Amino acid sequence: MRDTIATVSVDCFGTHCYVGTANDHAIRTAKFRSGAKLPASVTTPAVVVGSGLGALGALRLLRRAGIPVYSLSVVPSFESRSRWFRPLPGVRETLADGAPLARVLEASSLERGVLVPCSDRMLTAVAELPAALAARFPSSTASPAAVAQLTSKAKFATLLDALDIPHPRTLIIDDPRDLERFADAQFRELFLKPVDSASFMRRYGVKAYRVQNLADARAQLARIHGDGHRVVVQEYVPGPGSDHFLIDGFAGANGKVRALFARRRLRMYPPDFGDSTHMISVPLSEVEPALQSLRKILAAIRYRGIFSAEFKANASDGTFKILEINARVWIYVEFAGRCGVDVCTMAYRDALGLPLGDLPAYRSGVRLVSPYKDLAAAQYAWSQRQLSKRAWLRSWFGAQQPHFNWTDPAPALRDWYDMSYGALRRVLRRTSAAS
Repeated sequence: MRDTIATVSVDCFGTHCYVGTANDHAIRTAKFRSGAKLPASVTTPAVVVGSGLGALGALRLLRRAGIPVYSLSVVPSFESRSRWFRPLPGVRETLADGAPLARVLEASSLERGVLVPCSDRMLTAVAELPAALAARFPSSTASPAAVAQLTSKAKFATLLDALDIPHPRTLIIDDPRDLERFADAQFRELFLKPVDSASFMRRYGVKAYRVQNLADARAQLARIHGDGHRVVVQEYVPGPGSDHFLIDGFAGANGKVRALFARRRLRMYPPDFGDSTHMISVPLSEVEPALQSLRKILAAIRYRGIFSAEFKANASDGTFKILEINARVWIYVEFAGRCGVDVCTMAYRDALGLPLGDLPAYRSGVRLVSPYKDLAAAQYAWSQRQLSKRAWLRSWFGAQQPHFNWTDPAPALRDWYDMSYGALRRVLRRTSAAS
C-alpha cells in the first residue's frame, strides 16, 4: 500500500519552506527532522491512535515526512478536518463507539501499520496488545510495566523516591481519613490531583483543585470520590507559570535518549493548573539539572518511545522538581517538529528498526501562542496587574499557532468558527437576559 502524490507541495516549518514534488518534499523534510531520509522501499503506513491537537500534530508531521498515514480517532475532533485525515480501512466498529483497540485493529483490512498512540489510555492499550497483533502493528512504546510506572501517580511517586529525584511530596488518597496526616495549616500548600487526568478534565474542566483547609479537602474529596474519580494530595510548588519547563523527546532501546527539545512556559491558563498558552523554545543548557533527573528516570525503567516531562523550578533554591512525564505524544508535538525535532517520525523509524540518526539540533527562541486560551490567560494577568496589554500584543507578533498551518488550514478555520460561534451565542444570551 503506497501513497503517491503527483502535485507540487509547499510546506513551511517556521522559517524553513520547501517547494517541489511530493518526493522532493518528503526527502527534504525527512532530512530536516530526523537526520536521514526514509528508504524508498518503506511503504508501511503509520496509524495515529487518538484525537485532539496532539493527534493532529502527529498526523501532519508523519505525512509531511512522506509517510502514508491513517487515523483511529477516539472522539470526533478537529483532526478529522485535516487534509491528511483518512480513517483506518475496513473498520466498522470504532474507538469512539467504545470498541477495544485490539478488536478494531484485528478487523482492519490494513496488512501492517505502525501505531502512534496519543493518549495514556491508548498508550496502555497499545502496550498490552497480544503478541501476534503487536507484530502486525508494531510501535515504539515501552513495556506495560514501564508505562504503568509513569502513568500511575502512586507508582511514579514511589519511583521518584527510590531514585532520589527532586519532586513535590505526594500522597495517594483512598480514604478520607488519610487526610488526617496533614496539619490544617498545610492544606494551603497542597492540592488534589487526579489519577486519571483526561477523565477528570472532561468531568470538571480543570486539571486539579486547590484546597484551603481540612474541611474543604474533605468536602472536595467526597464530591470527587462520589463521581467515581481517584485523586492524590500533592505539594504545590510556588511560583508563576514561567517557572515551568518542559523537556520533550524520544528514547530508543534501554532508555537511551535520542532526541531532546526544551521549552519554557511563559503563560498558562488556568493560572495554577492549566495548559501552556504562550511558550518559547530554550537551549538545553537552561535545563541541565532537569535533564540529569530525566535521563536517570528513563534509564532506570529502560524506557522506549516518545516522552514529555514537566518540571517546575523552585524559586527559593533553584531546584527543578519533576511534576510528571507524559509517555506519549503531547498536545504541542508539532511545535517541536517545526523547531527541528520530529519525534513522531523517529518513533515510526524505531518501530521498523530503521536508523534514527544523530541527536537533532533545534532552533531556540521560537515562540508559540494558543490564541483563544491565551486571551483568557491575558485577562487574568491584566486583572492581577501582571501584564500590560501592549506587552501582551507584542508577544503575539512572530509567534506560531498550534492549530494553523498554511498547508493544512481547515482545522484552524473550523476551530476559529466554533470559537466565534460560541462567543456570539454567549453575547446573545447575556443580551437577552438583560432585556
